[in-house]
Amino acid sequence: MTDQKPTNRPDEWLANLTQLGDLARVRLLRLVERTELGVGELATAAQLPQSTVSRHLKALHDHGWIIKRSEGTASLYRLDEGSLDPDFRQLWETTRDRLAASPVFADDASRLKEVLGSRRSDSRAFFGRIGGEWHELRHELFGTGFGVEAMLGFLDPSWVVADLGCGTGDAAERLAPVVAEVIAVDREASMLDASKKRLREFDNIRFLQGDLMDLPLEAQSVDAAVMMLVLHHLPEPAKALLEAAKALRPGGVVLVVDMVAHDRETYRQTMGHEHLGFQEDEMRQMGRDAGFDRITWRRLRPVATGKGPGLFAAAFFKGR
Repeated sequence: MTDQKPTNRPDEWLANLTQLGDLARVRLLRLVERTELGVGELATAAQLPQSTVSRHLKALHDHGWIIKRSEGTASLYRLDEGSLDPDFRQLWETTRDRLAASPVFADDASRLKEVLGSRRSDSRAFFGRIGGEWHELRHELFGTGFGVEAMLGFLDPSWVVADLGCGTGDAAERLAPVVAEVIAVDREASMLDASKKRLREFDNIRFLQGDLMDLPLEAQSVDAAVMMLVLHHLPEPAKALLEAAKALRPGGVVLVVDMVAHDRETYRQTMGHEHLGFQEDEMRQMGRDAGFDRITWRRLRPVATGKGPGLFAAAFFKGR
């Protein structure tokens, strides 16, 4: 808000003047004069419905009595005497002083003290202030990818993880900071070259050229393996899963992310897909045939902007 300038139009001046003719608005002004507050906090301190508070705040803001600030999708309000026009400021000071002895202002001040005390003591007052707006505010402050990144911390930092069919190294890039070693395997030399260039900052990624149906890995040499959008390219996906099982140490796990069964036949010609995705029962049977003790499967939530078929994540656990 810029400094409020007096107007020469009588109707505008009277409209601004009448904002102080409502006791509820004066009470709200007294509260936001003390500190910046949200609608929920003002409703608690003044014991008024939030809809009523919002209506009064809009009128006060429209007529230049208060400043509004956005924090994410939440709105915070305050009265800054320094930014008021001198005539407004004198009018406010006179009104405030004349009504200072009213018990309602003392009650408001007492409740405001409790509101501010709760805000200082824990985070519940913050979330109470912005309520359902927290989802959007969190994304505005921190983005959307940190959750997945943070959950990689569940991995054992001593693990050796194989990225099978690594491509340009997306999975290896995520894994390298949180495990002891990543072994990136791909059949195509061009893919490995691209990965090496992208991931040259990491000194714990080992690159191997090899076929996933005849892995260049020793038996029981890795703690976990990932196969991201790989199986549909292979003529014998069950054999690749068996090879991964051989490379796993007891207690290890293989994570497969791939497409659910679909009917986009053009993918065979345009992208060389050997399989049009997989059914859940197909993946479970492959896992049993490969000797895994436990298998989980779930369909992943679609991304609104994604144009491809749906995806699933299947985990295959090897017994100890």
